[in-house]
Amino acid sequence: MAEPKLDPTIPPGLHLISAFLSMEPTETLLSLSRECGGGLVTEGVQRFIWEHCISNEAGEKGFGPYLKNFLKKLISEVESRNGTVLDELYEQCGYYMSSLKDNALVKGSARVCKCISFLFPDACELPCCPKSSNLVVPLHCSLNMLEGDTGCSVWPSSLFLSEFVLSFPDIFSNKSCFEVGSGVGLVGICLSHVKASQVILSDGDLSALSNMKINLELNQLSAETDVLKRFGEDPNTQVKADMDNKSTVKCFHLPWESATESELQEHLPDIILGADIIYDPSCLPHLVRVLAILLKQKKAYSQTREESCKGQFQEAKHIVVNGASEGKSFLARDLHGSECVTIQNGNSNGNGTDPRQVVELNGGSSVARLKKRPVAYIASVIRNIDTFNCFLKLAEAAKPGNH
Repeated sequence: MAEPKLDPTIPPGLHLISAFLSMEPTETLLSLSRECGGGLVTEGVQRFIWEHCISNEAGEKGFGPYLKNFLKKLISEVESRNGTVLDELYEQCGYYMSSLKDNALVKGSARVCKCISFLFPDACELPCCPKSSNLVVPLHCSLNMLEGDTGCSVWPSSLFLSEFVLSFPDIFSNKSCFEVGSGVGLVGICLSHVKASQVILSDGDLSALSNMKINLELNQLSAETDVLKRFGEDPNTQVKADMDNKSTVKCFHLPWESATESELQEHLPDIILGADIIYDPSCLPHLVRVLAILLKQKKAYSQTREESCKGQFQEAKHIVVNGASEGKSFLARDLHGSECVTIQNGNSNGNGTDPRQVVELNGGSSVARLKKRPVAYIASVIRNIDTFNCFLKLAEAAKPGNH
């Protein structure tokens, strides 16, 4: 009976390719290889790996020491089960053995291109879901997790936060989003994908910012940054990028310890994000101060009645508007604590008003002036409970009523 052919567009073949592109640990690749072969790394699975991971463009651009290590363990796995190894795999492994030094993998300066795959379920109806149900984000990053003050490597929480952004695009769509400690820029790329109205990325390390800009360009995004001239780049690059119709992401240098309130008040984000930023106890007071400044700002803007005050309101009260003899104004507070002031003028029965949008609304044309406090989403792996508790205490002390 012929072995069924693996399909690279659906699991488990898709999972194996995605793990290879993101340079998952070799043991993960072997486990997925066994899954593809029903428990064994069969000749059909080997052929699939050769055609879709090793001999194609992905293999040519792959990091040699990683490929060498994977092939050695793959061959050992097959031989230990008395299986037959493809000649192509033997030959490629021999090439790497003869051409690569053993210490090449651990060089601190080693840079690789990892491709992070976000796999959407079948029949996904999310607006951010691509037609292929597979969003692949290439990232230029370092194998040294401490390079760029940890900002040049992919960290677990940035993967989680990026998946959260893609899974709940309505939260971020048409919102101004500000990320602290943006690192390789993965979260910002996902925010652009879900059509955030503005994406602002920041990092305290200049080498991380430079690497972030590379990643934005890899993903057809343009970086508007305050450090272009520091790296000797042409300031007209931004103009050319705009002409190419690339989406623009703002990037700037933001060391938490020296960030000023006036500097941060230049930005009025709706949403603040951070991933894997709770790790150094000495930096936490500065981080909390930055978050507190960003969170205490209120953003005021005008909207039409149809666009305003969407969502349920838990309380509302009538307030007096001086000089508004032919209108009323209502103050409502939504479930997130945002304030919405709606002013109406003229006489009308208010037909067409959705009662879910405004608690009470009568009058003709109306303009809503919204004052909203931003919200923060922070993803973190708790590696040290004392460090995390320290962050919670500082955050509690920074509440407005505790000053």
